[in-house]
This record gives sequence, C-alpha cells and structure tokens, in this order.
Amino acid sequence: MSPQSASANPGTKDIVLAFSGGLDTSFCVPYLKERGWAVHTVFADTGGVDAEERAFIENRAKELGVASHVTIDGGPAIWSGFVKPFVWAGEGYQGQYPLLVSDRYLIVEAALKRAAELGTRAIAHGCTGMGNDQVRFDLAVKSLGDYEIVAPIREIQKEHTQTRAYEQAFLEERGFGVRAKQQAYTINENLLGLTMSGGEIDKWQAPGAGAVGWCKPRAEWPSKPLQVKIGFEHGEAVSLDGEKIAGHKLLAKLNSLFAPYGVGRGLYTGDTTIGLKGRIIYEAPGLISLLTAHRALEEAVLSKQQNRFKPDVARKWVEVVYEGFFHDPIKTDLEAFLASSQSTVNGEVTLETHGGVVSAVAIESKHILNAKGATYAQSADWGVAEAEGFIKLFGMSSTLWAEVNRTGNGE
Repeated sequence: MSPQSASANPGTKDIVLAFSGGLDTSFCVPYLKERGWAVHTVFADTGGVDAEERAFIENRAKELGVASHVTIDGGPAIWSGFVKPFVWAGEGYQGQYPLLVSDRYLIVEAALKRAAELGTRAIAHGCTGMGNDQVRFDLAVKSLGDYEIVAPIREIQKEHTQTRAYEQAFLEERGFGVRAKQQAYTINENLLGLTMSGGEIDKWQAPGAGAVGWCKPRAEWPSKPLQVKIGFEHGEAVSLDGEKIAGHKLLAKLNSLFAPYGVGRGLYTGDTTIGLKGRIIYEAPGLISLLTAHRALEEAVLSKQQNRFKPDVARKWVEVVYEGFFHDPIKTDLEAFLASSQSTVNGEVTLETHGGVVSAVAIESKHILNAKGATYAQSADWGVAEAEGFIKLFGMSSTLWAEVNRTGNGE
C-alpha cells in the first residue's frame, strides 16, 4: 500500500500507530478510526519476520482500512543502536533475560519520523496498562519531543478485565478475523529473538505444546554438532566463518544456525518496571551465541580489574534500557565506559553446540594476556621464595586475624 501524505477524509486527525499486525495493534486501528482518527501505520521490520509475514502485516493494515502504511528496514538501526552496546555490556536483565523487546525504542523513532512526514504530533501504540512496553514507548516519545500519546489498550482496560477476549470479539464483530496463534499467546518477534506470554505461561504452569517458537525441541536437534567462528573488532562482531558481514545480517544468520539446536530458549520470571512479576518464554539463539563468544574473548584480553568492574557498569546499563530510560544521559555515560573497554577485544572465537547449550571452544587474539614464561598450574617464571612471599603478604590481614583471635590468645 502506497504511503499517503494526508488524511483520506477531510476533518479527521492524523495519528501514527506503531503496528505489528498482532491482536493488540490490529484492534487499535478500528478503535481509533471510530474515534475520528485517520490511522497511519508503521511497521519497523527489524529482521525477525520472513517475506510471508511481512506481506501479512502489510495486507492486514490494508484490510483494516488504514489511511497509509509503511514498512521500514530497522535491522541496521537495531544493530548499531542496541545490539552493539548490549553485547559490549554482556549481561542479561537479572542475569538472564536478553532484553529482546528493545526494538521498541527503534520503533518509536520510526513512528516519529513518519509523524514528521505527515505533520502530526499524535502517536499511538498497542501496549497494555499492565506491562513494561508502555513505559518504554511513552518515555521514549516524551524524551524525543512534545507529542500526544494515545494508548487504546490502556483505555479499554478501564472497563474490561478480559482484555484480549474483548479485543478479539471487537474485531470479529467488525468482520476482521484473528489468527489462531494470537488466541492463546502474545508473541513478539524481531531480529533479537522471540518472546511469548499468555495462556498457561501467565498462570505459572508448564508451557503447553503450542508454546513453540524458533527453537527446535530436543527430539529434533541435529545429530551432527555445529561449529561457527565469529570475528570481532573492538568488541563488535564483523565476520562469520571468515566472511565479512553486516551486523544485522550476521545476527539473523546466527538465529538460523543455532535455532535448530534449541540454543537460547529460556523460561524467565523477572521483576517488571511497574512492580509485578513477569513470566515469559524467550528464544534468542543468535544473541545468546553472540554473547557467549564475546564474553569468552573479553575474559581473555581484559585485565583482572576490568573483568571485575565491568559487570557493575553492564548491569546498570541493562537496567536503564529495560526500564525505559533509553534516552537518559546516564546511558550515554555508561556506553562511553563500555566502548573504552573494547579497544583490545579483537580476535576470533569458535563456538560449538551439540544442542541446548553453546560453548566457546577456541579463542584467537593477539591481545590474550599470556605470560611468556608461565602457564597456570603448569609452569612458572618465578621461584618458590617469591611464591611464598606473595602468599604471606597477600594473606597478611586474614592470617593476622586468625592469630590474634585463636582460642586462648584474644580477649
């Protein structure tokens, strides 16, 4: 559908809706139209959908009767804006979750660009009033300008407790179908990976047979192990098996390689921004593999003090991004440290998986901190007296405490 630069009906107000074609954003279109808005949808394609799904999203927008629809290639932006600093950080939220919904910030930027083209300052999204995405969307919009934010799902939650059932009925009453997979689960896919909630997942029960995403179950893992080699320059992945490749394409390739082996799937419970417990299935085969390779290289080339301190900075960066402060100045400050720490993170890492878990099995770099005359637990270029002296001084405080406080010596 060709983009239009003005409302189809005079007197209506233009609004830009971040659109995915799912239940929530599909509901938003007729809901907004019935309230006098000319709805212009934007789909930021971050590489998580195939051509068939992309066509479905575009046709869905047309079927719903939007004033215009545009699809934007978000792959390069999500790589440079999120993946690169996230891999530098190397930490998941609360030690596990790899921030797979961080494409939201790039979606906001795409929506605001479209709003500027249309000359409107009205932005809509399909976030609920119960989740984190509403915080990410709203704070990002507010940080980037003075806009009117409309959130239809939040509005209907004031009157309806079974929101998804209401949305489905609302669409069906107007002649719009709902795909089967949207009836049980909320599924989000992008270049970073896949998240799934709803159904038995929200009920703290074991995921059902339908809770299947990219990752193959154990019974379907290939019998032959997989090995790939990732090359890094200043902490950024730049090659795959010796071939230079753009970052977003490299991540997409890793997804396709490691998903058949079930790598990167987890069932995660965490503390949400709004204070509730959130439970999701996540699948991030490429991102988890990339984090594994980067960490192995980093551990070999950074100093002890860097390796000890950097996780503190990383955890703060992850918390800031998770909670919606993507444009807060502290994020820029933290990234300045992370970028500085990557100056020697250069080399190649070989990853291997037999299924389920991926391991870094080989590291090549001219920056590995090897001592020429010493190998841990094997050989040393110092003498016994030096070792004994080091142990004595290094443990002085602890041994003094023990001497002073042994039974019979201390008071």
